[in-house]
Amino acid sequence: MTNETAGLGAALSEAVPMVRTLNLEYLEVAPERAVLRMPDQADFHNHVGGPHAGAMFTLAESASGAIVIAAFGEQLNRAVPLAVRSEIDFKKLAMGEVTATAELGRPIADVVAELDAGERPEFPVKVSIQRADGAVTGEMSITWTLRPNS
Repeated sequence: MTNETAGLGAALSEAVPMVRTLNLEYLEVAPERAVLRMPDQADFHNHVGGPHAGAMFTLAESASGAIVIAAFGEQLNRAVPLAVRSEIDFKKLAMGEVTATAELGRPIADVVAELDAGERPEFPVKVSIQRADGAVTGEMSITWTLRPNS
């Protein structure tokens, strides 16, 4: 993990208490990709002994939020990022630690150009959730917006 990733991860953990509650770890944070890990924690298990669906949703949403801040942090003085809608598909049983990898679905420049034009841009983030053995256990699509400040 780079110093920049560690710094951004620490700032996001401070700003979002749920990240601390689930002990999420920032492994990589960049404008095009973010990777977060949730350690195996019995307090967050479901009825079959794996991570609860709500915890996995929060992991994936947090990865998407990290990429949004990395990509559009320079715009925070004039717009606030907000999740608009999301969908999650659970593919396989998740057991043990899980990792969420988020990827930005539109070029940053296109989103900023819409914001510059006075619009409220929307953009997708795709997230893959994997077990330690690499098996994909879930996929999330989440649409974000940059709502211009009044």
